[in-house]
Amino acid sequence: MTLDCMRVQQGGAWTQLSTSQQAPPQGVTYLSRTGEVFVVLEALKLMDKSKSEPEKMELLGVTHVMDAITFWAQNVSEDQAAEKMINALSEKCPVAQKLMGNPSLQKIYGALFSEDGCWYRCKVLQQTEDKFQVAYIDYGNMEAVSRSALVELPEDLQIVSLAKKYKFWGFHVSSDQDSPHFLQGKTFLHNLIYGKKLRIQKKSVCFDGTILVQAFQGNLDIGEEVLKMKFARLSLSGTSPHPSRLLQDPSALWPHRMVERGEIGTTGCPGSMPKLLPAFPDQKPQALKEKGTTTALQPANLLRKKMDQELVEENERLISERSSQQQSALLLERELRDARGDLQVQRVKMGAVKEVKETEKLKEEKNTLQQNIDNLQNQLREAKLALQSAQQEVLMNAGEAERRLETAVGDKLGKLAEKVDSVRKVRECSPSSTVGDRLQQVITIVTNNGISIPVAMEKLEVAWKEYSHVQEMLKACQMQREELVNLIDRRNMVRRAFAVAVDDYIQEVDGLPISERMDMLEHVGASLTAIFGSFSTEDVGEQAFDQFSEWKSQKQQESQSVREKTDEALETLCSVFGNLGEFFCLSSKTSVRLSDVTAGVDALLKRAELDVCKELEVSHTEQKDQDVQIVCSAFSKVMQQIQREQSLVFSIREKYLLNLQFKEEVHQWQHNTPNADKVFLIKKRIKSLRSQLRWRLVEEGSLEEADEQDLTLMAKKKEEIAETRNALFHEISLEKEEYGKLSILVKGGFPELPMLYPEADIPSYMSSEGLLMKSLDRDMFDAEPMWELSGRRPLVCTEFQGQRVILKGYSIDEVAEARMLEQASAYHRARTFSEEQSGLLPLVALFLGKSDPLAYVMVPYFAGGSLKVVQKSSPLTTSEIVAVMRGVARGLQMLHGFDITHGSLHPSNAFVLNREHGVVGDFDFTKTTEQRAVDSEMVVGSLSLVAPEVRRGQSPSQSCDMYAFGCLMLWLHFSEFTCTLKPDGLTPDTSELKLDPELSGLLSKLLVCSGRITATEVLSDDYFLGGGV
Repeated sequence: MTLDCMRVQQGGAWTQLSTSQQAPPQGVTYLSRTGEVFVVLEALKLMDKSKSEPEKMELLGVTHVMDAITFWAQNVSEDQAAEKMINALSEKCPVAQKLMGNPSLQKIYGALFSEDGCWYRCKVLQQTEDKFQVAYIDYGNMEAVSRSALVELPEDLQIVSLAKKYKFWGFHVSSDQDSPHFLQGKTFLHNLIYGKKLRIQKKSVCFDGTILVQAFQGNLDIGEEVLKMKFARLSLSGTSPHPSRLLQDPSALWPHRMVERGEIGTTGCPGSMPKLLPAFPDQKPQALKEKGTTTALQPANLLRKKMDQELVEENERLISERSSQQQSALLLERELRDARGDLQVQRVKMGAVKEVKETEKLKEEKNTLQQNIDNLQNQLREAKLALQSAQQEVLMNAGEAERRLETAVGDKLGKLAEKVDSVRKVRECSPSSTVGDRLQQVITIVTNNGISIPVAMEKLEVAWKEYSHVQEMLKACQMQREELVNLIDRRNMVRRAFAVAVDDYIQEVDGLPISERMDMLEHVGASLTAIFGSFSTEDVGEQAFDQFSEWKSQKQQESQSVREKTDEALETLCSVFGNLGEFFCLSSKTSVRLSDVTAGVDALLKRAELDVCKELEVSHTEQKDQDVQIVCSAFSKVMQQIQREQSLVFSIREKYLLNLQFKEEVHQWQHNTPNADKVFLIKKRIKSLRSQLRWRLVEEGSLEEADEQDLTLMAKKKEEIAETRNALFHEISLEKEEYGKLSILVKGGFPELPMLYPEADIPSYMSSEGLLMKSLDRDMFDAEPMWELSGRRPLVCTEFQGQRVILKGYSIDEVAEARMLEQASAYHRARTFSEEQSGLLPLVALFLGKSDPLAYVMVPYFAGGSLKVVQKSSPLTTSEIVAVMRGVARGLQMLHGFDITHGSLHPSNAFVLNREHGVVGDFDFTKTTEQRAVDSEMVVGSLSLVAPEVRRGQSPSQSCDMYAFGCLMLWLHFSEFTCTLKPDGLTPDTSELKLDPELSGLLSKLLVCSGRITATEVLSDDYFLGGGV
């Protein structure tokens, strides 16, 4: 392929070039500039008619529409990859780390889509305060999300997007996105292709990644449909807003409609043609294919003439531009001459300025030298003054020295006397006892006269193991009655041997000074702790006592040596002063010579002073690290030995008390064995009383239905019914007491009782902690229905053993019955663990209906005592809220201590007693914790009592009870509070409320998504320690 015409402008003239040179690919314009040379190469010869390669089509699924010609889509072949990506995101995003700090614009994150609540991959486009504009890279749509909806993604999800951006090839739309025409076009394309499959043929790829395509739906050309509706217009060559690289023949950049109108190659500016790289040069535009055989030559000649005319016009324009450039060059030359003159003037001015600066610099140096001279003169004057002051001080010191010489002896003796007095006080404060002496005394007490393991204890342990083994065999026994009896006989024989060992142990322990030794060890341990403080529990070795004894002996020798030297020096000095006194006494003759008085006095004074100072130094010197280590090791060793002996003595005493109790039990059942006869007798009486009660109730019904009612007889019958009912309840209470005695015996020495008396059903009573009372039934009670509270389950009010109670009925099946017995027993066990101030509503009894599939829980009746009713009728004051909620916190503490999650704490399930105490009510024992946590009553006002983690799908925990507790605290103080959530969308926002500091501090630890404090920590908070009252 060669060019038909090429001309080059150089030096202002156009030159015709040879047409035999090789031309660039057809339809491509190359622009280049070197100096003032412009080369315009354009291939306009039409392509010969030939068969093009088969078009390659792809199948896409449209995911988002941006405007009338632009959309996002996924390749149908990547459907499985998209499904895997969704599964991976739903699994990893809920537990992934939340976004911290500023996001990276290049990194891929996970975002929670607001419309369906699912997780998708995205990139952050922009951040505004705490909102982030994100683009979902696998679908193409965008939205603004909060920080809490963004999470970090692992490296295996940081892969390329599944969706790509596509645009109809050869079309253009208005850039005014707010215009009605733009929105109508977007809606038209959305209704036409969104969520549907398209066949596309790629034409080109823009530098921003947008793929230019021709799209079909069946035989329908989507671009043609958009063009028909006038929502887009055809693109002119060179006006593409985005540079691109061709995927097909470059001539296809001008659609066939433009070819037919003769609009190809009319651009006048070299830079107007987009720089596109041809990809498939063999492909031809459809218009050229259709007209290739008939109109190929004639339009080319016409175009060549038209082009010549345009080139002439272009030549004239370039000559005009060259003339303008020459004029500009002359102007620039004049400006350059002016600039050179200005530069010369500036150089002269710069020289003058430089001379001025040098003069100023010399002046500054002169001033500096003058200041140095002044400073040296001042220093000289100060030196003279200092010399005069030193001379005066020397004269004063000389006078002071003369005065000291006059009082030297008195001063020396006075200082020595002060030190001797200090030594005397030190010796008086600790004449013979020191810390080391006390520690030595305790070591002697602990190592001597200690209590060792009794001889009979070993024999007792052996007998106890054998006895326990037989008892365990009885508990696990599944034998026939005869074999069980044989095993019981064996147990009784082992018990007798164990009783003998117990007697021996008790007699031996009675001879030991247990109490005296315990008191002694406690006393010496407390005294050492007061002196030394805490001790180390690490093993210090067996040589600790020996090392301490050697150290103590060495220190005593050193101290004794120093004291002896001090005493000797002072005695010698006293002898000299005695001689001096005798010598100066003129009234009597003396044998003391002058040499005896004056010889060595100064040396004796100096020696006495040194020895006294040495003793003071020794008494006040702190121990060295090695000495401290020796003392601490001995102290730790003796305290460890005291603890071991205390533990041994305590164990001996505990075994002693237990064996005394066992001895009493053995003596009680020495000649007979326990049985369940009393239980059976009581059951028989209960059965009789139930029959009487049932019969008398029938008689009462007959009297009430009689035509003529005998009121006297009816009143008498009611009294009989009441007496029978009270007698029946009394027998049931006796039955419970007897079951309690049998349970103690079963847990003690007679585990065979449930097997010997299976009809008594002792295990049921024991497993329910005495709560289950099988002899009770609904028809025994004279109950009044509580209609206002029976919306969820039947509730009746009645009396039981002189107490007003409520019977709560629960519909059950076998699974619910087992769950109810288990949960009610655990609650009852926690309630009875600490009867005083447990903070839990007591359970009176639990029984199963005999004529209906209902289970009944009996609880005390508190008239109008629920927190909801009290707040509605007469709201609690601030001090009353503290008292009541302290009780509720104690109840939660008790339940959580037994690993029980309440899960149903709301105003109707917390009770107020006399406006002074609060208790936590029981919960629906037939439901699981998960079912209770999402109950409809878990709301108060506009405030949800359900913890955030439960709302996110996690299982309820004890921390959820503390969240509900915090919500109740907030509601009690602000009953009209309209709940608004924090930016996290999970916890209530209390920033607008005027909270007390203590209450605010407590709520900040409870109304949070994680890290809530426990019930024990709540009770220790400042709010309940007095700050909130």
